Amino acid sequence: MIYKVFLTIWMAVILVAAFLYTEAATGFPGETSRILFFHVPQAWVATLSFLLSMIASCVYLARRNVKADDLALSAAELGFLFCVLATVTGSIFAKASWGSFWNWDPRETSIVILLMIYGAYFALRSAVADPEKKRVFAGVYAILAFLTVPFLVFVIPRITASLHPEDTMNPANPGMDPKTLKVFLGSLLAYTALFVWMLRLRMRILRIEGNRIEGFRD
Repeated sequence: MIYKVFLTIWMAVILVAAFLYTEAATGFPGETSRILFFHVPQAWVATLSFLLSMIASCVYLARRNVKADDLALSAAELGFLFCVLATVTGSIFAKASWGSFWNWDPRETSIVILLMIYGAYFALRSAVADPEKKRVFAGVYAILAFLTVPFLVFVIPRITASLHPEDTMNPANPGMDPKTLKVFLGSLLAYTALFVWMLRLRMRILRIEGNRIEGFRD
């Protein structure tokens, strides 16, 4: 309960600070630079989620621990959610900056490919009826899927011409003023804490659903 109250206050403070405490960055149309406080943390959490899903899948394949598979699934679901949110906020920025919600920029294209890859992960889990085979196939796929993440998120967008601002993942390079940097780092931590809370909640739901299934079998 205390965690949820603290997280709610923290997110509210970040939201207010993003619009009232910091100044809009120069070189961006109007107030569009403020989307940095939301778009980048969302992309960060998506990447973190997919990494955690891959690690949990490795643990499951090594130990056949169902909780590890629950963690892998929960992390993949949240990664997909935050990847969608990053796509939406990025499209809003694109509309204000480049005149269109979608420009087939390398970063935009790579994130769509990433969404398709992880969408196939959920399709695979839905297509296999046997629980053990489902976990094994999904675990192997999650590992292979994550191998594409570094290339799609960090490599490909940087080796091709892009409309996207450079080095937004690195708070040192954009030359952020102290106020902007504090809010940016605070937002990264807040979104990470939100992810942890959502992950624990999702795993609890999966545990309850699993117990109900076992109860029906008994």
